Amino acid sequence: MKISGNTIFIPGGTSGIGLGLALRFQAAGNTVIIAGRRTELLASIAQDHPGIQTIELDTTDADAVATVSKEVQQRWPETNVLLAMAGIMLPEDVHTDAFLATAEATVTTNLLGPIRLIAAFTEFLATRPAATIITVSSGLASVPLPVTPTYSATKSAIHAFSEAIRVQLADTSVQVIELVPPAVQTTLMGQTNEPSAMPLEEFLSESMSLFESQPDAREILVERVKFLRNAEIEGRYEQVLEMLSNRSH
Repeated sequence: MKISGNTIFIPGGTSGIGLGLALRFQAAGNTVIIAGRRTELLASIAQDHPGIQTIELDTTDADAVATVSKEVQQRWPETNVLLAMAGIMLPEDVHTDAFLATAEATVTTNLLGPIRLIAAFTEFLATRPAATIITVSSGLASVPLPVTPTYSATKSAIHAFSEAIRVQLADTSVQVIELVPPAVQTTLMGQTNEPSAMPLEEFLSESMSLFESQPDAREILVERVKFLRNAEIEGRYEQVLEMLSNRSH
């Protein structure tokens, strides 16, 4: 993926890592369209950041994903990058069935959302001379955080899905890149001031540097996520799982 000259669609780009990447990509010379559920937030972002394009979308709504994806393709026909950013992370206690609603919402948002977006864009992107699908997993795809079992499971699924579609799309112009964040200081799970989480600006800077220096990357792995990503291959899986078992976020 080239670092500039793209038109990038970012569902889930209204806060945290998504908004941060949107602004970084815009500054690097890309046209950026962000999507989110809250119209007032979209309006505020557009006002505060001239040039950012916005469109309303609830990625948990299958019909809306299909309709809005077609609208994006019509309004911005030069779109060549899809960054499926939307996600939720909530704790669950599986001792009773009370966790089920959270689990179902997590699967709908974190797994079905990106899959539906990719389904809506794959054929369109394949008509571009150089296109990219960026999925977003997590270091927890490799070692789960026990307090968030379904979140961890959806990120493992996104990793596997990314690996598989990369193989299938190898005969097209579409590159598949998996962005793999560690814990980052955002509102996700209330980690804004969490000392053990990576500062957001630091994560954004290192990620953008990797996008630029590794145009053929399969994964974007900042150094701090490798502790999780490489745990099993380095024989540290049980140790890391035990460490994560003592964390509430």
